[in-house]
Amino acid sequence: MKLTAQPFEADTTPREVEAPTASLRWLDPAIAALSLVAIAVHLVLRFAWAGASEQAWIVSAPLLVCLVVGGGPLVVRLLGKVARGDFGADLLAGLSIVTSIVLGEYLAGSLVVLMLSGGETLEGYAVRGASSVLEALARRMPSIAHRSLDGAVRDVPLAEVAAGDLLVVLPHEACPVDGTVVTGSGVMDESYLTGEPYMMNKVPGSAVLSGAVNGDRALTIRASRPAADSRYAKIMQVMRTSQQHRPQLRRLGDVLGGAYTPLAVAIAAVAWLASGDSGRFLAVLVVATPCPLLIAIPVAIIGSISLAARRGIIIKDPAVLESIDTCRTAIFDKTGTLTYGKPKLVDIVTAPNVESDKVLQLVASIERYSKHPLATAIVSAADTRGLVLGEATEVAETPGTGLLGRVEGRCVVVCGRGQLAPEIAAASPLPPSAGGLECVVTIDGQYAALLRFRDEPRAEGSSFISHLLPKHHFQRVMIVSGDREAEVRFLADKVGIREIYAGQTPEQKLELVRQETAKARTVFLGDGINDAPALTAATVGIAFGPNSDVTAEAAGAVVLDNSLEKVDELLHIGRRMRSIALQSAVGGMTLSLIGMGLASLGLLPAVAGAIAQEVIDVLAVANALRAATPPRTLTDYQA
Repeated sequence: MKLTAQPFEADTTPREVEAPTASLRWLDPAIAALSLVAIAVHLVLRFAWAGASEQAWIVSAPLLVCLVVGGGPLVVRLLGKVARGDFGADLLAGLSIVTSIVLGEYLAGSLVVLMLSGGETLEGYAVRGASSVLEALARRMPSIAHRSLDGAVRDVPLAEVAAGDLLVVLPHEACPVDGTVVTGSGVMDESYLTGEPYMMNKVPGSAVLSGAVNGDRALTIRASRPAADSRYAKIMQVMRTSQQHRPQLRRLGDVLGGAYTPLAVAIAAVAWLASGDSGRFLAVLVVATPCPLLIAIPVAIIGSISLAARRGIIIKDPAVLESIDTCRTAIFDKTGTLTYGKPKLVDIVTAPNVESDKVLQLVASIERYSKHPLATAIVSAADTRGLVLGEATEVAETPGTGLLGRVEGRCVVVCGRGQLAPEIAAASPLPPSAGGLECVVTIDGQYAALLRFRDEPRAEGSSFISHLLPKHHFQRVMIVSGDREAEVRFLADKVGIREIYAGQTPEQKLELVRQETAKARTVFLGDGINDAPALTAATVGIAFGPNSDVTAEAAGAVVLDNSLEKVDELLHIGRRMRSIALQSAVGGMTLSLIGMGLASLGLLPAVAGAIAQEVIDVLAVANALRAATPPRTLTDYQA
């Protein structure tokens, strides 16, 4: 979905699903208001003309208006559902309205109209309230950006910003796009996006996030992507489309409703036949109106989506929230998920009579000009040893030949085994490969050293893996990686995973995940483009980190921050959502069944039953709204 000139409109309505009925959103609130007025006028007239039977038609007139003008459209809408074969729980409300008119119980019928329309209005309000965090984010986003071009700063629509543009972020202004600081230093508040209540320092080279609020100093940034592809925009896009996916738990509500409706009708019919009082039939139907079942589940789902977004977790398919707590097999990619994705220099194997510190000093002197992933590890290792880097000249880096340059008059080359000149390899045999990443260093045309690197396991990896079985009931945990077996085995031993599959191609990963998913529900966690097929095949696919748009599109959930703690939070949010939704729905149905029992015995008249049901509705929805409120903690392991 491409963003327009107003890309951050805070509208979470799924366009493809509800757009045709958008113009009728006023109907339910209007009917609810009409019902309230009609009931109030009826009560006033009833009190004013108490005992005057000749004025009965005047007293009942407001209720008749309510039933015809307000109840008519509701009944028509319910009949449309019946015509489509949908005999859901809200059919009881339609039966109650019709029955109340037939029996002359106009007040009870008007209360049902108020209950049904008020419930729909409450659902809309609750859904908007659950999404209020993202709406607040949308209101904070600027609609323009200050683009710096040829020394002049001009305001341009946000949609016109392109990758590579220089933008000025003014003090206390929200950053319009993702980018990197070019000039200036200060702090930014990223809590609206990350959930962490810290001011993050920003200096030249620091990454900045769209939606983050700048401090009191202006910064010049270089946009890394257009606004439509920014982190913030993706959050809003996902929130707009997430409701189009109907999760299993919502279907469970329909199943419960399908069983609940005939049960309620049967209880009402038995009460009527046993007592001979048709009023009991109406009373049972009124108190049986199942608004908790119809409203509480979607409210809990939307609330949980909002809570997850506040924690830096994007739920693309709400079914993830229902399914994740039932998964029993966890499958992890290796690099960037269980590891940091940042290799460190762990060993320098030097040639005879060559000092490792000298090799590292010369190599780091030219690597600081390289963008290779291993360059940072080499420079960092030199800094750790306190080595003073020399002036490098003639630095060049071309694909297929490696990095070369001159330091202190000496020619230094850093390359891979396959790029080493044959005559150098023949003169000095290299040490055997020990797994992991490595590079070869030559100085003045002679082999000098072999540098070995390792992508270190995440510090919290072992405790996270060990808590999956007792706390989340996973029965199997495995690593599936394209890396060599020695490297995968090293990681597995570090984090406590016994089952590994190394050297796997994307096709092999896909087939393996399919096989495991056929045995039990699976969670697959990956961060690379090659993980995308496996993410789609798993019961729940989780993209780890914002590195790949392809991976994010394939996943049902996206963890934006590279932290296993966020994965644990997602597990708990899913469990909590399922629990709250079932509490609200089943609890509301249970209270309604108790009310039906009282009504069938003649202890709860129709009017009192309608009032009791309205109280049950409010309690159920209020409980469902808890899903949007963060608990004291969302993790249960020690990182």
